[in-house]
Amino acid sequence: MEPGRPHEAARAYGDGLAIVTVTYSPGETLDAFLDSVPKATTRAVRVVLADNGSVDGAPERGAERDGVDLLRIGENVGYGTAANRGVAELDDGVGWVVVANPDLVFGPGSLDELLAAAARWPRAGALGPLIRDGDGHVYPSARLLPSLGRGVGHAALGRVWAANPWTRSYRQEAAEPVERTAGWLSGSCLLLRRAAFDSVDGFDPRYFMYFEDVDLGDRLNRAGWRNVYVPSAEVVHTGGVSTSKADVSARMLAEHHRSAYRYLADRNPGALRAPLRAALKVGLTARARSASR
Repeated sequence: MEPGRPHEAARAYGDGLAIVTVTYSPGETLDAFLDSVPKATTRAVRVVLADNGSVDGAPERGAERDGVDLLRIGENVGYGTAANRGVAELDDGVGWVVVANPDLVFGPGSLDELLAAAARWPRAGALGPLIRDGDGHVYPSARLLPSLGRGVGHAALGRVWAANPWTRSYRQEAAEPVERTAGWLSGSCLLLRRAAFDSVDGFDPRYFMYFEDVDLGDRLNRAGWRNVYVPSAEVVHTGGVSTSKADVSARMLAEHHRSAYRYLADRNPGALRAPLRAALKVGLTARARSASR
């Protein structure tokens, strides 16, 4: 494959639309998620619940709705792996896949807005909406890729000095909410061109949770695709019910730092950079322990 040119996928897809959401005891948030889908698009849309072993019955209730299918994975295989399996369930008529968290509510017309933007950006591999939290604040969901400089500055100072220049640069909080390309887009809601997703083999299964969206955005860029931020489409992300318990949150904090190391280590390979990787591991491990306190 020539650098900068999108890989031509071996399979041809139609223009159909589907949604894949990864569930892990999502509770009542899944009802709100599914309720919002018909208002988000005028298209027919299939929803796949890729379930990582829920015990609350919410995915089973959701699958009673028309157009909603339950894929029982049976164990918690992580976000990216479950999303990959959900996408693999779709037939070739589906050329557009929304991967979204189940604790999200689609704004009216939001999916149609993303699809309209995709027509304006023929090299868009992933498109992401403006994301608000439950209080209505805009979440910085379209960011630069983490470099060593930005990453170290953000990791060292982000918790004690939120306005430090490295964090502000990385999160792109000062950027105007206009349609633009980004280094990566939040995986809490992504419209994916399926041919582009195939061309980079989907999410990297080595990431159990966190940084799988950063990694995907980077690999799409390297393959010649674009990550496009579309603020005319809005969604509300209320926050993770399945990761809210203290023991789960502590485990996810540790996983976040492991994923950060994996991402940076992958991009700094070879024997000459072994000391750098060692320093990164020590620093991120120490930061995880400090944050857990």
